[in-house]
Amino acid sequence: MIDASISLRRALLADAVFSGVAALGFTFYAGAFATLFNLPEALLRETGLFLIAYTALVGWLASRTAVPKPLVLLVVVGNAAWTVGSIALLFSSAVSPNLAGELMVVAQAIATGVFAELQYIGLRKSGSMVAA
Repeated sequence: MIDASISLRRALLADAVFSGVAALGFTFYAGAFATLFNLPEALLRETGLFLIAYTALVGWLASRTAVPKPLVLLVVVGNAAWTVGSIALLFSSAVSPNLAGELMVVAQAIATGVFAELQYIGLRKSGSMVAA
């Protein structure tokens, strides 16, 4: 466990809010978003369901003054991988989004990359190990 810096906690909280909104939208309105973005409904719904669990984890981390460093590193690496994977998805033949879909995927990839960077910076500013 490490003392979480305020910048780390804020970055985690912002990620939780952003992910929570996306989770609710993709889970409950997957059909509407599928039509709007020309993306598979199942992909959007499953992404939303994953984000529900992710939001709970990141929200929990944001609420703690002491956090497990390996878990925060997992979030940072996961966000970086999500960013790369989102862009790779656009270059694959797995989906054929319209312009709105491409813009949405790029925008959320950028946001996720920014969260990864802010969380990494916050992690570096965090204090030393604390007793559990």
